[in-house]
Amino acid sequence: MKIGACLGIALLAFSSCRKNLPEERLSIANDSKYTQTIFKPVLGRNTLFNNIFQYGNSSKPLDFKIVNMRTFDGSPAPELTETYPVTVWKGIYNGTEKSIEEIEAKRTIENHPLFEIRPHSGDFIMWAAANSNMIKAQPDSGYVFDVEMSNSGGRRYFQNLRVMPLRERPYEPSNLDPITGQGTSISVNPTSIFMMGERGQPLNTRDDVQVLFKKTGKGNSLTFKFIDSLSNPIDPNLFDETDWANLVHGFNMKKDDKMVRYDVAYPIPLSSYPTRYTIPSGDQAQVVFRFSRMAFGNVFQKNYMTFNFKIFEKADWELTFWFKRDKPKFDND
Repeated sequence: MKIGACLGIALLAFSSCRKNLPEERLSIANDSKYTQTIFKPVLGRNTLFNNIFQYGNSSKPLDFKIVNMRTFDGSPAPELTETYPVTVWKGIYNGTEKSIEEIEAKRTIENHPLFEIRPHSGDFIMWAAANSNMIKAQPDSGYVFDVEMSNSGGRRYFQNLRVMPLRERPYEPSNLDPITGQGTSISVNPTSIFMMGERGQPLNTRDDVQVLFKKTGKGNSLTFKFIDSLSNPIDPNLFDETDWANLVHGFNMKKDDKMVRYDVAYPIPLSSYPTRYTIPSGDQAQVVFRFSRMAFGNVFQKNYMTFNFKIFEKADWELTFWFKRDKPKFDND
């Protein structure tokens, strides 16, 4: 009995001691760091900077927040710290949506700072916003900020990180200079082409075909046009093997002998998720215009022109494919 009583007292005392032990504290390691400290987002589009923080031996979970956001000369920068309405996904976009309404039902409006840190990863995101013209863009020196990293073991600061935004380029590929915002040329080029010109020479993307972006209104449409060297329209129906119904993720297609128009949701592509309307990575939309003909020597020739692109700004956009030196040969030899 005495032995049992002693054991019981000892166990009770040990249990009591364990209850009084301090909780294990998480660690904040000196080898934690940002691998990128200067960020150059393009205004007018959502830009995510991820996989830029090395945790080292710091214990997770960690909390991150931006502190002391300021201009390069040290002035406050409320344009980056105040919240503004931005569009975010609340559902999963997969490219099978049957209407703009179905797409918009998967998105919502939330208020966020235009430059924001993800609170548990340390990633940064620059949000697209209609009022991005108030943001200091290069060649201005931009902004400086610090990041506080913390857990129950303490906190650490990463100082003098920089945001140096580039001016808006509402579409890619772009003919606009990222610093001045001015056009360096009037057009861009298709991604690839295999066609014969009427004069008997192959057409190439550098010299023979150019693509012109033009904003014509404040709606939500995308129009494709084709013109020859004298700016006369080329009938889209001549590209008769084009999958017009699935050329873009658009709706209410209207096609005549001068243009093809779709109602669309912006941006294009809507996300980086690969769909039938994008390149394999999902990073760009892709359109392919096709037709076939019998070439000399009874050779069956499959002709095509591809264009990979993005459009970030909601508007009525026209993409005109200008065959500036020779128009395609659609007839058989």
